[in-house]
This record gives sequence, structure tokens and C-alpha cells, in this order.
Amino acid sequence: MNSRLTNKPVKTILSLSTLVLLLCVLGSLAISRPNLAQDPLQLPAEKHLANIKQLTFGGENAEAYFSADGKQLIFQSTRDSRECDQIYTMTLDGSNIRMVSTGNGRTTCSYFYPNGQKILYSSTHLGAKECPPRPDFSKGYVWAIYPSFDIFTVRPNGSDLKQLTSTPGYDAETTISKQGKLVFTSMRDGDLDIYTMDGNGKHVRRLTTELGYDGGPFWSYDGKQIVYRAYHPQTEKEKSDYLALLKQNLIRPTTLEIWLMNADGSNKRQVTHNGKANFAPYFFPDGKRIIFASNMDDPKGRNFDLYKINVDGSGLDRITFNDTFDGFPMFSPDGKKLVFASNRNAKTRGDTNIFIADWVE
Repeated sequence: MNSRLTNKPVKTILSLSTLVLLLCVLGSLAISRPNLAQDPLQLPAEKHLANIKQLTFGGENAEAYFSADGKQLIFQSTRDSRECDQIYTMTLDGSNIRMVSTGNGRTTCSYFYPNGQKILYSSTHLGAKECPPRPDFSKGYVWAIYPSFDIFTVRPNGSDLKQLTSTPGYDAETTISKQGKLVFTSMRDGDLDIYTMDGNGKHVRRLTTELGYDGGPFWSYDGKQIVYRAYHPQTEKEKSDYLALLKQNLIRPTTLEIWLMNADGSNKRQVTHNGKANFAPYFFPDGKRIIFASNMDDPKGRNFDLYKINVDGSGLDRITFNDTFDGFPMFSPDGKKLVFASNRNAKTRGDTNIFIADWVE
């Protein structure tokens, strides 16, 4: 009897101990599991993004922008053994990729018209069929401002090519408001400034006059504001360096701040003040916030992530945490999806691909 009484509690204790141990092991596995099977497209800290999908696979793909009906994307890509970017369209699942530019020269900055019957992009093909030479990086990291860039329109199938600009100098970085107004960057007056014009290229109006680079403009959803990136040299040395590079059709984009202005160029105000390279700003549908790319959190300035900020400069919040490059964000017309370019999940070091995600407030 004593033996049976002794054995029963021992068995009970062992059973409870085993159960506790099992629960601890299972709990440990449950906690570590997300790290073991982590989605290569998304990092845990990226709380504003869900269901990230990769749409392109390999090469250089960037500046993907939605059509007005939210069913297509237009983007620039170096692919098919070409030496520089051409313009392509695709559906939101990455299928039906189709080249819509001429295949000659270098192209950039494509966009759908609101009615869906035309698209625009900038191209150097009238200057030469070959790709223009890449900038000389012996001068440091610089962007080339090719003077042969002009703005063109075509039908969505690439037919009916028409030239919108013909003034000497760089014309590019064009986007279109939901009301059909164009905003773009041009060197037609000797400096890199922002201009607007009608959808047919008429009634050109200069909006910025400050010495320095003003570019990459995007409209607010209501067409009343423009967000852009800018570098305004302040010291005499900064001014002389900027002008010297400009004579060589180059700029050094290491310091760019985000700015806002009204559609007529009035009420200019600076949004960011971090002295870093901030670019690719885009309005939230509510017109009260901006999403943009920046290297502000990388001391070496090499890693770019996406951030959001209120139009008054408050409420800065980091969106992506990839350790290479995230940029060129754009919301879908309904604000439910975000498309962006990234080096994440690259098969080859330096590959930039297009990704789409659900936006989580």
C-alpha cells in the first residue's frame, strides 16, 4: 500500500513536468518559427505593408506608376540585353509585360494619362539611337542630365508617337495630375526648374526660380499642390560647384530636401531638413502626408528606405527596413496598395525589382 501510494504521486509529478517541458518547447518553436521561415520579401518591422508581391525578377526595374484605373503599371527597365532603360507596361500581377517605347536611346519618367488613352515618357532617341554615355564617376557620384531628353506621348500599345517638347536642353521627370495637367523638370531657361503645361504640351509655365535643382515633382490627388525634391546651394563654393557641374550636364544628388508648393508655384515650403538625399516624394490620398525615399538613417548614405511625413514636417515614420535600397513609392488611386522598387530578394547583387503591397494604416 505504501508503495502504491508513493508511486502515484511520482507518476503525477513526472507527467506534469513532461507537460510543462513540452509546452516550453512548443512555445519556443512558435516564437522562433517566423524567423526560420521568414518571408524574404518583408521584414517584421514593416508594419505598414502586407502581402508584398514581387513583380519583376532581375535586372534594373524602377519608377513603376499606376494607371488611373489602378489596373496597370508603367515602368522603366533595362532588360532583353539592352544597354539602358526602355519603357514597359504590365498588369498588377507582373504579367503581360510589353515595351511601349521605341527601343532607341535612353528613356525615363513614364506616366499614364488619366483617360488611359495615352502615356508619356522622356527619351533621348532623337539625339541618337545608341544609349548616351554614362556619367563620369571620377567626379564622385553624379547624375547625368542628358540635354537630348524630350517628352513624348504614345498610345498604350506604343503607336502614334508624338513629341511634346522641342526646346534645347533637358526635359524629363514628368507626371500628370488627375485633372490632366503636366508638371516636369526642364533646363530650358538655364537652370533645373519645375514647369507645368497642358496635356498637349501647350501653355508652359515656370514655377521655380531659385538657383539649384528643383525636380521629381508629383501632384496631390486634388491637383492643388505639388511635392518635389530640391537642392539650393547656399555658399559661394556650393553655387560654383553646382554651376560647374551643370555646364557638364551633371548634378550631384547627395543633398536633396522635400518641398511643397501650390499648383501655381506659390507658397513654397520645405518639409524635410535632414541634409540627406531625400527623393521620390508622393502624396497620400488625403493630401496631408507624403511618402518618400531617404538615406537619413544610414551614416554612410548608401541605404535608402521609405518614410512617411506630414506636410508640415511632423510625424516622421519609417516604412521599410531593408538593408539595401527601397524607393520610388506610389499609392494606387484608391490608396489601398503601394508599389515601389527595391533591391530586396535580389538574385544578383544590385538587381532592382518592382514590388506591390497592401497598405496598412
